[in-house]
Amino acid sequence: MSTSESDPPVVVHSGGCHCRRVRWEADAPASLAAGTCNCSNCAMRGITFFTVPNGRFRLRDGSEEFLATYTFGTGTARHIFCKVCGITSFYKQRGNPGEVALSVACIDAGTVARVQVTEFDGKNWGY
Repeated sequence: MSTSESDPPVVVHSGGCHCRRVRWEADAPASLAAGTCNCSNCAMRGITFFTVPNGRFRLRDGSEEFLATYTFGTGTARHIFCKVCGITSFYKQRGNPGEVALSVACIDAGTVARVQVTEFDGKNWGY
């Protein structure tokens, strides 16, 4: 992973679900540009997310067996959650297949310096 002088320094964020059976790591800046979405699914879950390229996300060994996936509409977005505790700590967005969306609330303490949130109008985003 290359960075230029203008790129913010990258840290390793660790996180996962409530029961800790799903665990992951992601390489991203300590200051996160995050979003909220008002689509029917995100609005109900109340998730604040940030994205990383697929290559900067690592699902830890043993986590896969505890994952379940929910899809609706076009079926492109994959809402992945822990089948034990039900928490969505990460998911695959419809509009960004090359990235993983991670829940800010599911990051372990100690690596996030700041979160700037932007609202995304997923309710009116075309199918």
